[in-house]
Amino acid sequence: MSGVTPPSADDVGSIATDPDAFERFYREHLEAVRRFVARRVADPHLAADLTAEIFLAAVDSASAYRPHRGVPQAWLIGVARHVVAGEFRRQSRDRALAGRISGRRLLDPDSLGRIEERIDAERQARQLYEALATLPPRDRALMELVAVDGLSIAEAAAVLGVKPGTARVRLHRSRARVQLQLQPFVQEVLP
Repeated sequence: MSGVTPPSADDVGSIATDPDAFERFYREHLEAVRRFVARRVADPHLAADLTAEIFLAAVDSASAYRPHRGVPQAWLIGVARHVVAGEFRRQSRDRALAGRISGRRLLDPDSLGRIEERIDAERQARQLYEALATLPPRDRALMELVAVDGLSIAEAAAVLGVKPGTARVRLHRSRARVQLQLQPFVQEVLP
């Protein structure tokens, strides 16, 4: 859509009440959210559900956005982290959610194919997540936000509620540990 201005920090607070502000916000950040989700799940139906849930959660918590803590995309990635983590907790408690089964029937074959392509494109990122799984949870979250989701160290520190200096030290140590874990995989791929 030409002529649409990108969302400003002021628009984030109004996405819950202004449909135009929400549309601009949604269009601006949809692809980043889709990539975030596709790196974390392999089920196209779940990826579609989580993407929708992330934007619903963003609308519900729009009034909590604070521009001084980071750009809108960093805030939205924080919302996405919480939504995805909540889903994983729900799955571990109850694997047979009836709502997920019925929701899967709503995807047409073209939509399913596009989601499967996105998931395939993020396959290597999931291998990175296997290496990240060896890190303590707080260090893994920092590494994901910076190395995978593209937030700055300061933005990731704000999302996680730690000081930027602390985040830098944790990130340096975490990168070294992940590189050690990925060496066997890299040696398989590059003989």
